[in-house]
Amino acid sequence: MNSTGLWQDARRELQHLETIDVPHLYTPGSSLTHLGTLQRTELRSDEWDRVDQSFSSVPRITRDSVRQYLQFHPDQTVRILHARVAQKSYGNEKRFFCPPPCVYLSGSGWKLKQEHLKATGLGEASCRLCGYMSLDSTEGNQADTIKLNFEEQSDNRMFACAKTLYISDTDKRKHFRLVLKLFFSNGLEVGSFYSRLIKVISKPSQKRQSMKNADLCISSGSRVSLFNRLRSQTVSTRYLAVEDGAFVASARQWTAFTITLVGDESSEHGEYSVCEGYICYGCVVQLVCTDSGVSLPPMVIRKVNKQHAILDVDEPVSQLHKCAFQFKDNNQMYLCLSNEKIIQFQASPCPKERSRELLNDGSCWTIIGTETVEYTFSESLTCSQGSISPVPVITALELNGGGHVAMLELNGENFGPHLKVWFGDVEAETMFRSPKSMLCVVPDVSVFSGEWRWLRCPITVPLSLLRLDGLIYRSPFSFTYTPEHGAPAQLRRPSAEHTADSDTLIDTIHQEFTRTNFHLFMQS
Repeated sequence: MNSTGLWQDARRELQHLETIDVPHLYTPGSSLTHLGTLQRTELRSDEWDRVDQSFSSVPRITRDSVRQYLQFHPDQTVRILHARVAQKSYGNEKRFFCPPPCVYLSGSGWKLKQEHLKATGLGEASCRLCGYMSLDSTEGNQADTIKLNFEEQSDNRMFACAKTLYISDTDKRKHFRLVLKLFFSNGLEVGSFYSRLIKVISKPSQKRQSMKNADLCISSGSRVSLFNRLRSQTVSTRYLAVEDGAFVASARQWTAFTITLVGDESSEHGEYSVCEGYICYGCVVQLVCTDSGVSLPPMVIRKVNKQHAILDVDEPVSQLHKCAFQFKDNNQMYLCLSNEKIIQFQASPCPKERSRELLNDGSCWTIIGTETVEYTFSESLTCSQGSISPVPVITALELNGGGHVAMLELNGENFGPHLKVWFGDVEAETMFRSPKSMLCVVPDVSVFSGEWRWLRCPITVPLSLLRLDGLIYRSPFSFTYTPEHGAPAQLRRPSAEHTADSDTLIDTIHQEFTRTNFHLFMQS
């Protein structure tokens, strides 16, 4: 179906919106099934009318105000880091999630919001941020809620972690999510934020992993965390972390590292080629800090059994496996911790077995995959004091058509009729289809610059979702307009008639830009 027909169908859907059942937006109270599918209720058309009426008196957002936001970005960002798997607790035991889920708050918008609250007469004590984290509840069973104590770091980010979260054996789910609820101390709600799905396991698998259990394997390019427990004591847990550009063993914070398979030979600049596939014991890997980009030198990952590094094992590395990291260029030297320092430890050959080397406690690490989810929004253009939830999330984009009519389909979660798609500072004609799908018309390139007709370079604009009350949900996606290579013949050699008739020339240039190659990409 061409883009014109698609938009006509969308308009017909909009005209009949009041006569059909429309899935309800995801609400913070909704729960997850054992497979992690959001349970949604249906919203009647009269309820959608009430949603629209709640924004009916809100002043219209202008291009100038959005342009000002894009210039200064007074954003509020919520970042949640957590492990991909969690061990279940049995009986009275409590296997706390390790590493503990962490929350980072960043962006100048938090300070602006607090200043706005103070301007209304509230004191300092009423403007502090408070947070609570728990497991998403099912069947009315509310898990224990952990209060988060935020502290400001040297980089101006606010940090907190939930050290005592666990899942009991009475919870029969195979997957769950974490729920973060943020408030100001005066009771004003910020919103609810959800982690990615976490897989529940009973214990680390000691069997050789196969592709049937690929979700338990560690793949090249994924994120991991490493921690160490001296004498298997929980209180002595230390996490491999990066602080001020240096590797440390931290008892309070952990760092996510990108683990990659690397080739045997390095380039002239000392860089190693990156390989795809699953991480297996005996392979050369490199750990790179996802925040700072600081990396450790290439190391061979070894399986650990009873404080011995096993040198002749080549099976895939699995979640929560004990492992060691042997420096590639230093035989028998391993990555090790000593109190809070990261050092090298020289292993001893095993006299009885040549395929084993004796390690110390500090060089035995536990590896686990991690996930990061980030939400960015801005209240700089809204006067509403309501919750920012549910937060819409764009997961994929699909372009249909081209030329004069190009349609962009957005796929994701928590969409609603009160959201509009913006290309930079230009509002696009938007059609709500379902909580997981929206459609919009791609604005013509001419709206982005008064001198557009003379440009011959790509134009990239950020994609955002704006709620009707002015709340901005920033997206990691951008849209790029790319002119065709080479101007049309009539542009390269304009005739006398074209030179005399400026309208014809402008129309010709316009045709060049409307026959555009569009490119969508995720900003890193």
